[in-house]
Amino acid sequence: MYLEAPTYRPLLTTSPSVFLAGGITNCPDWQLNAANALGDFTVFNPRRRHFPIDDPGQTPVQIAWEYHHMGIADLTLFWFPPCDPSLTTQPITMYELGAAAANPARRIVVGADPGYPRAADVHTQLHYARPDLTVHTTLHDTLTAAHHTLARL
Repeated sequence: MYLEAPTYRPLLTTSPSVFLAGGITNCPDWQLNAANALGDFTVFNPRRRHFPIDDPGQTPVQIAWEYHHMGIADLTLFWFPPCDPSLTTQPITMYELGAAAANPARRIVVGADPGYPRAADVHTQLHYARPDLTVHTTLHDTLTAAHHTLARL
């Protein structure tokens, strides 16, 4: 099952679920590849095909959707794609990662492309917050780790 913001999940799903956390604004659409690769599972994608950027009322709708689905997902996949640091360093995703890493009960898989300007921060912070966690350096490896985790659920 594939669910894209702002649509809410039906009450019952039969497959484990994954939330795709990571860069959206001024970032490549990595979520499309991730959703395809994880198609055997329920995928929650916060990246809308058509986000009404001129409607300020959509920001709280988007945040509520993300908060809800991240909370119910069996796994949160974090991917920090390469980006132009003058356009974004993905602060919302860093915030979400910090909250998830601080909760040892949360299942997370993390990847940071070497071209992501704060990749060293992701590696260093997780070294202390979750020393047993591998930070992957390619989207392929991150998706493979997520697939293995979800398959065990």
